[in-house]
Amino acid sequence: MKVTIWTLTAALMVGGLSINTAIAQQTAASANAGDSAQVQAHQTLTKAIGYLRDQQKPDGGWASEKEPPAFTALVLRALVGDGNIKSSDDWIKKGYDRLLQFQLEDGGIYQSALATYQTAIAISALTAANDPAYRERIDKAVAYLKKLQWGVSDITGPKGERIVEMTNPWYGGWGYGGQSRGSGRPDLSNTQMALDALRDAGVAKDDPAFAASIQFVSRLQNHSETNPQPWASDDGGFVYGPNADGNGESLAGEYTAPDGKRLLRSYGSMSYAGLKSMIYAGLDKDDARVKAAWDWITRNWTLDENPGMRAAGPESAQMGLYYYYLTLARALNAYDQPTFTAADGRTIDWRIELIQKLSSLQKEDGSWVGEQRWMESNPVLVTSYVVQALHETLADLQQHPAR
Repeated sequence: MKVTIWTLTAALMVGGLSINTAIAQQTAASANAGDSAQVQAHQTLTKAIGYLRDQQKPDGGWASEKEPPAFTALVLRALVGDGNIKSSDDWIKKGYDRLLQFQLEDGGIYQSALATYQTAIAISALTAANDPAYRERIDKAVAYLKKLQWGVSDITGPKGERIVEMTNPWYGGWGYGGQSRGSGRPDLSNTQMALDALRDAGVAKDDPAFAASIQFVSRLQNHSETNPQPWASDDGGFVYGPNADGNGESLAGEYTAPDGKRLLRSYGSMSYAGLKSMIYAGLDKDDARVKAAWDWITRNWTLDENPGMRAAGPESAQMGLYYYYLTLARALNAYDQPTFTAADGRTIDWRIELIQKLSSLQKEDGSWVGEQRWMESNPVLVTSYVVQALHETLADLQQHPAR
C-alpha cells in the first residue's frame, strides 16, 4: 500500500490523528497486507502440493503413456521449489529416476516430439534438485539444447553452408525441435523455455547462445526503433514468432494501420516472455527495448485474462491464462520492481494481486484447471504452473517485503 497525501488527509479527517500516527497506521496496514498475502500463498501451496503428491503414478512420474515426460519435470520443479520437500525424499527421487529414463544418447530428454520444450523443462527440473549427481546429465542435456538453436550451433547444410545466417529472422531462436528434427520454425515460447533452462543450469550471460537469442527476441518486439521487421509498430510488446516465411505471426492476430501497413498485435504471455528473455541475456533496465517492454506491461496490467488476446475474439481472452501467470511471475521477479503505476493510476503490488488471484481460482481439491487450448484443461499441468508462479512471487516478497 502506498502512503499518499490523500490517505493521510483521510485519516486525519476521520480520526483526528497526528501525521506521525497516520503514517504509522498506513505503514502497518501495508505490512499486514504483505504478511497476509504470504500466509494466503502458503495455505494455497499446501493444498496444491497435496494434490500433486496424490497424482503421482506408480512408475514415479506424473505423465500417462500418452503424455510427454515434461509433465513429470514440471511437477518436480514445482515440488522441489518448496522448502519442505527435498530431492532426496524417496517419492521425489522416484520421480527423477522416471524422468531420466527418457534421456537419449544425444542428451535430449523427450519422447516423440516437442524436443525443445521437454528437454528445457527437464533441465530446469534437474537443476532445481541441486544434486551434484545430476550434473553430468544436465550438461549433456544443455549441450543438446544448444544444438537446437537456429544459426548458432555447428550444424551445417549438405554443402557446408550455415543453415540460418545472422540476418535471418530465425537466427538465435528455438523451435519445437530445431535443426536436428527438421526445419521447424522458431518461436518466442520455445525460446523463452530454452533460455530458462540455460539460466537455471548456470550458463553464463556472455555465452553465444544468449547473445544470439537477443537478436531473435528483439526481432519479435513491436519496437520499430530496434526492430526492422516490416510488421513492427511501437507499443513495446511482443508477438509469437517470425512464421515460416519470416513475415511474423501473433496469436492475438494482426490489423491494418491507417497507412495500409500490416501490423501484428502484442499480447501478454509473449510480452512477459520477451522481457524476461532480455533480462536473462544481460540487458538492463536502461536498454530501450527493456524500457519499451516495461511500458507495455504497465499499460496492459490485468490478471483477468491474457491481455491482447481478446482482440483475436472474446473466446481467446482466457487462452493460455495459466502459462501467462507463470511467465508473468518469473518475468516480474527477474525485473525486480515490486510495485508500479498502472494505466488507471493505481499503485500495483503485483505479488499481492497475483497471490490473491491465484488463491481465488483454486479448486477444492487443491488444483487449478483452465481451458482446453494448449493443454490447460489438464489440472496436473496447470497446478504445476501455479505452484511455480507462487514460488517466484514469494521469493520476490522475501527479497522486497510489501511496504
